Amino acid sequence: MNVGMVIGDFAWQGGAVRMAETLAEIGQTADDAGFSIIGVGDHLWQGPHAGGPEAPQLECFTTLALLAAHTRRCRLAPVVAGVHFRRPGLLAKTLTTLDVLSGGRAMLGLGVGWDADEARGLGIPFPSLAERFEALEETVQICLRMWEGERGDERPYEGEHFRLERPLNLPQSLTRPHPPIMIGGGGEKRTLRLVARYADACNLYPGPDLAAKLEVLRGHCETEGRDYDAIEKTVIFPFDVGDDGAKAGELAGMLRGLAELGVQTALGIISGPDPVRTVEVVGKDVIPAVADA
Repeated sequence: MNVGMVIGDFAWQGGAVRMAETLAEIGQTADDAGFSIIGVGDHLWQGPHAGGPEAPQLECFTTLALLAAHTRRCRLAPVVAGVHFRRPGLLAKTLTTLDVLSGGRAMLGLGVGWDADEARGLGIPFPSLAERFEALEETVQICLRMWEGERGDERPYEGEHFRLERPLNLPQSLTRPHPPIMIGGGGEKRTLRLVARYADACNLYPGPDLAAKLEVLRGHCETEGRDYDAIEKTVIFPFDVGDDGAKAGELAGMLRGLAELGVQTALGIISGPDPVRTVEVVGKDVIPAVADA
């Protein structure tokens, strides 16, 4: 099993003055320890699980760019980008830039978003859920078009929500045929259908219904003519290694159980005032223990 991480909060020792230094240390430590991916949540306000809007939150893609400069091996991704935040052409260009500057290590995590208060608080439109799902599909289509060939498929794109006169993309992404696309969420009727139709990876929660959701995804793959095994199965949940790593063995056992269900990558949400220490413990006591799972 592969083990990745998602930065869960930014309330770190030293505050804003040391954030860049802490991020660099997180990236270097995770890269050296064998983490397969570093993700950053795409929010402008911190969520209620980590202190709410008054808690510190850095912008996703700027943070990923700094991490790219301090890593050499692991993939880098928004987990996951809210489809309402950026027009698709800008999103494709931003992800392409991350891919080029990281040497071909970018991954596009994408979802419909959920925090209406955050969006409205900062003057960002937040359409209905149905509209956001429609926009999600069009956004994936546009990204794929911009990543096609040496400079993008430049024919005009005409969708219900977005219209592009010339989907030109230069420089083109280094990852070919395109950076991998992860669609986050476990909705069985729409989200997993979009995964089967377009995505290279799903992103689910490891709840008691995980096996059933993977079977739903398998069914959608059959309908869409996709190879189920070609889709990377990922899960996301908080990693708790306890004081001084006391719970590392328990976490490793959980990851082994997930691997038996067919999960290939576990993304651990890393929180707390000393994230580097948590990354060190996972790298030392968890990643080697599940490497053959």
